[in-house]
Amino acid sequence: MDPKARRPYMPGYGVVGPSERTGLLPWEWATARLIRSHYYWLATVWPDGRPHVTPVWGVWRDSTLWFSCSRRSRKARNLGQNPAVVATTDEPRAPVIVEGRAILVDDHAEIATFAGMADTKYKTHYGVEFYADPVNACFRIEVRSVLGLTEDDFTGSPTLWDTSR
Repeated sequence: MDPKARRPYMPGYGVVGPSERTGLLPWEWATARLIRSHYYWLATVWPDGRPHVTPVWGVWRDSTLWFSCSRRSRKARNLGQNPAVVATTDEPRAPVIVEGRAILVDDHAEIATFAGMADTKYKTHYGVEFYADPVNACFRIEVRSVLGLTEDDFTGSPTLWDTSR
């Protein structure tokens, strides 16, 4: 079942009010962009509260965003302290922004599924050993909300989906 779409609260931007139902984007619009995005910009929080943003490769699967990185990377260490995360697709004129909580994935079968999807998407042959290696970490973002909008219809397209379960 698709999450319910509504207008986000965006005061001062000329966005059509929350009671107006025109221009809401379909969930399929968001998921198509999440699936095809080559890179995702990932925002985490330093232990002192500063933001940290970096690009990552990732895979949209089962309404969650999966990615991997070195366990010693800044993003992995940040997530170890604070799992709050925001990720956005790589298309700035029609972005899709996911907000949620990053979960470290330790299940070998889940990592194998991610590895297969990532190898297919990025035309690589890293395999599960790379992603399950003690040096690397696999994460999935349990998505709380998704925001999408288009540059061509900036005031009429902003759509917020609450995906929390």
